[in-house]
Amino acid sequence: MARTVPLPDTTARPAARPRNILWLLGPALVAGVAYLDPGNVASNMTAGAQFGYLLVWVVVTGNVMAWLIQYLSAKLGLVTGRSLPELLGERIGRKPARRLYWLQAELVAMATDVAEVIGGAVALWLLFDLPLFLGGIITGGISIVVLQLQNSGRHRSFEYVIVTLMLVIAVGFTAGVFLNPPDGGAVVEGLVPRFEGSESVLLAASILGATVMPHAIYAHSALTRDRFPGRTATLTTTRLIKATKWDVTIALAVAGSVNLAILLLAAGSLQGVAGTDTLEGAHAAIAASLGGVVATLFAVGLLASGLASTSVGAYAGAEIMQGLLKIRIPMLLRRLITLLPALAILALGIDPTWALILSQVILSFGIPFALIPLVWLTAQRDLMGSHRNHWWTTGLGVLVSVLLVGLNVTLLVLTFTGA
Repeated sequence: MARTVPLPDTTARPAARPRNILWLLGPALVAGVAYLDPGNVASNMTAGAQFGYLLVWVVVTGNVMAWLIQYLSAKLGLVTGRSLPELLGERIGRKPARRLYWLQAELVAMATDVAEVIGGAVALWLLFDLPLFLGGIITGGISIVVLQLQNSGRHRSFEYVIVTLMLVIAVGFTAGVFLNPPDGGAVVEGLVPRFEGSESVLLAASILGATVMPHAIYAHSALTRDRFPGRTATLTTTRLIKATKWDVTIALAVAGSVNLAILLLAAGSLQGVAGTDTLEGAHAAIAASLGGVVATLFAVGLLASGLASTSVGAYAGAEIMQGLLKIRIPMLLRRLITLLPALAILALGIDPTWALILSQVILSFGIPFALIPLVWLTAQRDLMGSHRNHWWTTGLGVLVSVLLVGLNVTLLVLTFTGA
C-alpha cells in the first residue's frame, strides 16, 4: 500500500501573497455552492410546504454535519497536497477495484449534473419561456465558459464568479422571507427533533442527502490543493488550516441560512398549497402568494443555482477521473459527454421533478464511498502527521458517517418500497 509523506510547513515553493486572512478564503465558498443546488431547493421547498416548520431541525443538523465534512476534506488537500480521489487512486492497488470505485463516483457526479442542468433549464423556462432542451444547452454552455477559468489556472477568477452567483442565489431565495417573516415561535419549535409519519422521514432523508453530496467532498480537497500549492515561512499549513476553518464557517453559514430560508418561505407562505412539490409549481405558488417580483427573484436564484453548481460538479467529475484513473481528457469533450444524460432527459420530455428525485437517490449510493475514506484518511498519522484528526474529531466523523449512511439507506428503502 502506497504511503504519502505530508508536506512540511517550510517546503520551498513559489511565494503566495497572504496579506490577510481574507485573501486565503475562497475554496469553501466554491464547494459550498453544492449545498445550494436545485436538489436542495426542491427538498427544502417540499418539506416546508408539506410539513411547515417541522423539519427545521433537519436543515440545521445537516449544516452542522456538513461543516465537519467539508473541513476534513479541505484539510486533507492542504496537508497532503493531493485530492481525495488522488489518494484513493494510490491506495486502491488493484486496477479492477479502482475502476469500479471510479465508476460509482463518476455516476454520482453525472447524477449531480443532471439535477443541476435540469434546474437551470427549468429556471430559463420560467424566466424566458425557453424550451427545456434549449435551456439545458445554454446552462451547459455557460458552465463550460466558467470552467475554463479554473482549467486555465485562474483560480481566483473562478472563485469570484462562483461567489457572485452564490450571492445572487442568496438574494433570490431569501427575498420572500423578508416580505413575509416566519413565525418565530414555530421556528423555535421546529428545532425539536421529531417526525410525523413516514413521509416526513423520507423528506428528512432527502434534505440530508441533498445537503451532504459526494462530489462536494471530492471537489473541496482538490480546490484547496490547487489554491495553495506550496508553503512559505509566512504561509504555513497551520495558518492555512486556521483560515480554512473560517472559510468553511462562512460558506456553510451562507448555505445553511439560504436553505433554511427556502424551508421557512415555503412553511410561511406555501403550506398546504397544491403543486409545490415541483419547481414550477413552487414558482407559481410564490407568484400567487407574494407577487411576481418575488417569483422572478426565485427563478433568478434557481438559474444561478444551476449555473454555479453544475460548474463545480463538472470540476469534481474531472478530478475524479484524473485522480482515480490517471486519465485527463480535454475539458470541453468531457463536459459535452457529461451533459448528454441531462439533455437526453430534457429532449425526451421526462418530468424534470422526477429526474431530480432520481438523481438524489443515486447520490445516496455514493455518500459512504466518499465519506468513510475521508474520515479514515484524515485520521492517519503517516499521511497527516501532526495535523491528523484528534480522537474526538474522528469520533464525530464516524458518528456523522453512521447517521448519514443510515438515513440514506432509509431514503432508498422508502423510495423503492413506496412506504
